[in-house]
Amino acid sequence: MLNIYIDADGCAVKEETYKVAARYQLKVFVVANQNLQIPLNKDIVMKVVSGSFDAADDWIAENIQRGDVLVTSDLILADRCIKKGARVLGPKGRELDEENIGEALASRELSAHLRDLGNTKTGPSIMGKQDRSQFLGKLDQIIQSLKKSIR
Repeated sequence: MLNIYIDADGCAVKEETYKVAARYQLKVFVVANQNLQIPLNKDIVMKVVSGSFDAADDWIAENIQRGDVLVTSDLILADRCIKKGARVLGPKGRELDEENIGEALASRELSAHLRDLGNTKTGPSIMGKQDRSQFLGKLDQIIQSLKKSIR
């Protein structure tokens, strides 16, 4: 069954995800290290994990299945879930897949190296209206594609 997982700590597009999921009547798992406000909806489940820094990532990676959708900006988690056959979407509407995850991980490593060298101008840009719109459109497109493949 098609479910959506949100790596929720710091996710800027939770509300957008809830709206799209409601339209398709999909279950959403909001996974975080602390309890977050979520809408009162039987299809939206708050999963609070405790333990290590990566506990939320580990829970998602253990529970996500082929054909599910993950919303995250965590590239290492994205890689783990892509390997399980999940579709992965970043908060700015960029889908990560087997073809581009390697490049994204390499870019992440380069940015980390530059930060270590003192370059503080690396990191994500601010979320804008166009980013949110692109996210909504791409999430809708992914869900439609997955629903067609289930038939």
